[in-house]
Amino acid sequence: MRLGYFSMPLHPLGREWADTLREDRDAVILADRLGFHDAFIGEHLTDRHENITNSLLFLATLIPETTQIRLGTGTTNLSHMHPVLVAAQSAMFDQLSGGRFILGISPGALPSDAEVLGILGEDRNKIFAESIAVITKIWESEPPYNIDLPDNRFKVTTATTIDLDLGVGVMPKPLQQPRPEIVGTVVAPFSKGVIAMGAADFHPLSANFLLPQWVATHWPNYVEGKESVGVTANPSDWRVARTIFVADDEKTAESYAKTDANSPYRFYYSQMYKKMKKIGRLELFKTYRDQPDDEITLETVIDKLVITGTPDSVAEQILAFRESTGAFGEIVYAGLDWVDPTLARRSMELMAEKVLPTINSALGE
Repeated sequence: MRLGYFSMPLHPLGREWADTLREDRDAVILADRLGFHDAFIGEHLTDRHENITNSLLFLATLIPETTQIRLGTGTTNLSHMHPVLVAAQSAMFDQLSGGRFILGISPGALPSDAEVLGILGEDRNKIFAESIAVITKIWESEPPYNIDLPDNRFKVTTATTIDLDLGVGVMPKPLQQPRPEIVGTVVAPFSKGVIAMGAADFHPLSANFLLPQWVATHWPNYVEGKESVGVTANPSDWRVARTIFVADDEKTAESYAKTDANSPYRFYYSQMYKKMKKIGRLELFKTYRDQPDDEITLETVIDKLVITGTPDSVAEQILAFRESTGAFGEIVYAGLDWVDPTLARRSMELMAEKVLPTINSALGE
């Protein structure tokens, strides 16, 4: 099993923006030193807590600071910009990073982001599907492109202005061929989008705030998508994110991850609980579909979704989680605000140096 890192941390209000950006960078640099396989960084335009506005720009600052870790957008919100821009900028990033780029994609789910861009009333899922189809088509095509896909608003051509002698009218290509890995974050139980991912050879990343029984619904759909194009699905392509805190002793683990009023894990799920309740999506935290809303509390959410303890305990919990979901290729560690930088760093160290080797030994890997 590989170890990945995902960061869309909810920073408390009152912290300086520059400080939180520096902290988020330090976490990825540490993950690189510890041998994490990849790091995914989220983006929002209008969220004061999740305040990385462009994941690709943020990751570009980490290219010279890291050596082996693969750098992934987690995600690029495809409804926010023209696919030509995504294709060109991603290709340049792949070249700059020496082929360490992963394109993580989603429609862009934050309503206030959509409103500020003037697309609140648009079908962002449709824009997403149209956009990724054009991005991949650009990478596999040659100028002048003449991309005009059925029922797709984005038409791409340089036929009028192309001049190969001058080198104009030509889109850049990524270093990885035929294209970089494309990863889609899955945030809903029984997601039909995972079927499309399988058919398109994109790889799923199941969100950290889903209960195990909902995570388990993703793999059968991915298999269905793969089988639709005559390919056998490989569990190695499936990433699963979890909210994890590892400590040297159980008392510290329980306090920092669950009970302390200043716990970043408590703060994270408090914010998630409020957001999901406001938009009517508390079903994400339910153990069965028709469970009454009033049975869902912050305490039950934290208890079900935060994996914490000593290295041996955390390894046991992850292995038990894997038993309920089926095999997957990568456990993705969700990075949160560093309320206590020493404990936050130690958790990542223990995860990489103690927990993962224990898991892989148990799996015979």
